[in-house]
Amino acid sequence: MPETTPSGRRPATPARPTIRTVAEHAGVSKSLVSLVLRGSEQVRPEKRQAVLDAMRELGYRPNAAARSLSEQRTRTVGVLLNDLRNPWFVDLLDGLNSLLHANGLQMLMADGRLNRRVGQGLTRPFLDLQVDGLVVVGTLPDEAALGAAAERIPVVVAGAREPELPRVDVVANDDERGARLATEHLIRLGHRTIAHVAGYGAVGELRRRSFEATMRDHGLADGTLVEPSDMTEEGGYRAAVRLLGGPRRPTAVFAVNDIASVGVLSAAEGLGLRVPQDLSVVGYDNTSLARLRHLWLTTVDNASHDVGRRAAQCLLDRFTEPDLPGRVHLAAPALEVRGTTAAPGGRARGT
Repeated sequence: MPETTPSGRRPATPARPTIRTVAEHAGVSKSLVSLVLRGSEQVRPEKRQAVLDAMRELGYRPNAAARSLSEQRTRTVGVLLNDLRNPWFVDLLDGLNSLLHANGLQMLMADGRLNRRVGQGLTRPFLDLQVDGLVVVGTLPDEAALGAAAERIPVVVAGAREPELPRVDVVANDDERGARLATEHLIRLGHRTIAHVAGYGAVGELRRRSFEATMRDHGLADGTLVEPSDMTEEGGYRAAVRLLGGPRRPTAVFAVNDIASVGVLSAAEGLGLRVPQDLSVVGYDNTSLARLRHLWLTTVDNASHDVGRRAAQCLLDRFTEPDLPGRVHLAAPALEVRGTTAAPGGRARGT
């Protein structure tokens, strides 16, 4: 039974504190409380502290909806991922969210792959929710939709190299340099017949071209093998089966990403090949998969956390200067040598 007073009436629910009650409690004006809530630097420290103390004592919480209406902002950022299943996105999202959160912004995420499967527009749900900006993570096919969204809100592309659109910043890894690091590592170990499990889109193209150019630069064009994949574990497995079962079996494989590398490792095991004694394998992305002890994959760290933070900063810059020309920012990769690479025949490992 609900609690009642002696008169039989329910006790009155305490009124929710408002800006007015906070101002009265702190002995300041309502406008000063509003300045504190907006993080204005015009408020003297002692006044700010008085307002914060009053808010804590009264249990005051800002009304997010009302604040959004007054600022004509929702303080939300849409994040559209190419595929939520890819573990590479975790570190990038961590870097992205850390800076957005520090600036009072919340992320709303959607899976672009799922949206395409159900026939839903890639950007329409975010525009309907009136997000303040959009970060596109990974390679997405609908350039027209992104261009239309960029006409209405700030848009940043992270972790991909396309599309390049007016007033859209692109923040990514230096894929050409990363692929060169991976290929030269295998060449220094003594490998002369090296295969590349390739990907798609601008990122896949950049990594493939850099692999082929590096092999040519070292006089190894005749030992260059390329097999396409869809950048999934299954795609990596199928590409590796074709390569390892062919007439010119490579002694090393450089895969377009870590997920495809897992497929390569599975194919090698199924064919009775030992890694790294019979086959060296290098991935790309330095995801959590690469750091699993039973895989311990040599891979290229693509500075995904830094890419995420840079993408967030680009978006914040566009909030204040929306008409800036589109810029391309590249983060420097690094090679992480682990247990899946060795000299042909499994001799002493190089760096």
